[in-house]
Amino acid sequence: MRNCVEEYFLLLVFSRCVLGNSYSIFTNEVEDFTASAFPHSFIFGSGTSAYQVEGAWNEGGKGENIWDRIIHADPNYISNNSNADIACDSYHKYKEDIKLLKETGFSMYRISISWSRVLPNGTNDYINEEGLQYYRNVLNELARHNIEPMVTLYHWDLPQKLQDIGGWMNETIVDHFQNYARVVFEALGNRVKWWITINEPLDIVSGYSSTWTPPNVGLHGIGDYIAGHNILKAHAKVYRMYEKEFKPILKGKIGLALDGAFILPKTDSEEDARAAEQAMQFHFGWFGHPVYSSTGDYPPVMRNNIDQNSQIEGRNESRLPYFTPQEIEEIKGSYDFLGHNSYSAALATFGATGFDPSVERDSNILYSADPKWPSSNCSWLKVYPKAIRNSVNWFKDHYGDDLPIFITENGYCDDGRINDIERVTYYDSYLKELLEAVVDDGVKVIGYLAWSIIDNFEWRDGYNHRFGLHHINFSDPQRPRRKKLSAEYWQRFLLQKT
Repeated sequence: MRNCVEEYFLLLVFSRCVLGNSYSIFTNEVEDFTASAFPHSFIFGSGTSAYQVEGAWNEGGKGENIWDRIIHADPNYISNNSNADIACDSYHKYKEDIKLLKETGFSMYRISISWSRVLPNGTNDYINEEGLQYYRNVLNELARHNIEPMVTLYHWDLPQKLQDIGGWMNETIVDHFQNYARVVFEALGNRVKWWITINEPLDIVSGYSSTWTPPNVGLHGIGDYIAGHNILKAHAKVYRMYEKEFKPILKGKIGLALDGAFILPKTDSEEDARAAEQAMQFHFGWFGHPVYSSTGDYPPVMRNNIDQNSQIEGRNESRLPYFTPQEIEEIKGSYDFLGHNSYSAALATFGATGFDPSVERDSNILYSADPKWPSSNCSWLKVYPKAIRNSVNWFKDHYGDDLPIFITENGYCDDGRINDIERVTYYDSYLKELLEAVVDDGVKVIGYLAWSIIDNFEWRDGYNHRFGLHHINFSDPQRPRRKKLSAEYWQRFLLQKT
C-alpha cells in the first residue's frame, strides 16, 4: 500500500531531489502556499504532553501516576515492552526542544503539566516545589524565545493515589482537580495566557469502560458515564474559579480539547445521514453540548437512548447521571474557546455492536472507513483532509458562528522515517482545507498546533507509531533529535509568517 500512496503523493505534491540523506525541493504549488494566506492574527504552533516526552518518572519529587503503575506492574502492557521512564528525556532536554520550535518558526508550544509532578499525592496537602520550578524553567525558556505557551492541566496522567480512591469515578475528584488547578494558576498563571483544562475526555473515560487503557476499570456503559460526568463538573469548577479569581488580573483564556473523527454517512441515504449526526453527538456532543451549546446538558439523543436502554435493562435509574439545574448552568458557557484535536474520519450506519451495556450499544452505530482513504501507520488514522474543515463547520453550525476554535492537535502517524513525505502531504492538504473553512466558510478558527514537534511515547503503542517533525533515536541514551522533511516543510510554510 505504501508504494501506491507514495506515488500518488509524489504526483500531487512533490518533485523529489536527493540532497545528502533528505528530500528537499518542493513544487511551486507547495512553496506558494504559506502561513501568510491565513489571517495575520492566526497562531501556529506545535505540542507535546508531559507523560509522552518528559521521562524522569521518579525524579524531582514526582509521584506515581496511573501509567507508571500499570507499565511497571505489567511490562508487556506496552508494545515491545517499552515504557516512558525516560521517553524523550525532555525533563532534561526541554531547552533543545524549544530551540527546535524556534528554528521551525512556531510561535506557540502546547505542553501539559504532570499533576503528580506538582502534587505527588494528587492532593494539595503537599506541593512539590521542585516540580513547579521545572515548569517555571520551561515557561521562562519559552519566553526567552518569544514562544507563547498553551498549558494543559490534565493530559491522561492521573496521580495513582487518586485512582486508588476511584479516580474520575469518585466525585471528590472535582474538588481535587480544582485544588490542583489553583496551585498551578497561582504558581504559573502570570506566565500563561492559554489553558486547556482537560485533554480528550472521550479517551479518558474509555479507561473506565474498557481494559485497553489505564486505569483499566472495565465498567462499560457505566464507568465511562460516571467519569465523564465528573470531568464536566471538574472542568466547569476550574473555569469558574479562574473566571472569578484569576482572569480579571491575568487575562487568560480557557477551553476543553475535544477529539474524535469526523463522521460521514456510509451511503447517501437519509437514514445514514441521521446515523452520522447521532454518531457526532455521541463523539463531540457528549462533552461539547454541556459546555458549548446554548441549552447545556447532554445531547437529547444521548439522554433519550441511554435512559430508554437503562429502563429496558430493568434499572431503577439511568446509567447516564443527571446534572442539577445549577450544575447545568455552571457548565454551560464555561469556555473562552473550543480546542479540537483533529486527525481522521469515519463512516457511520445504524447497527448494534459492542458490550451490553456500552456506549457502542447506546449510540447504535457501526463504523467503517472508505477504502479510498489512504492509510497511515496507525490503523485508526485514515487520511481524509476534509475532516478538519467539516469538523470546525459542525462546531460552528451547532454551537454558534462566534465560537473561537483552536486546532489543538493535528498530525500524521508513520514509522519514524526521516523523509516523511506522507506527513508533509497530510499537513499540506489539511491546512488547505482549514484555510477554506476560515476564508470561505467564515469559521472562527484562531490557531493551529501540529502534533508533534518530536517523536514521543505513543501510549500503548510505545515507540512504534511516530508523529514527530523531528526524529528521536530511542535506542540512544542521549535521545538525539534529527530534523525530518516535515520540519523543513513547516519552516518553508512559516517563513513569511515570522
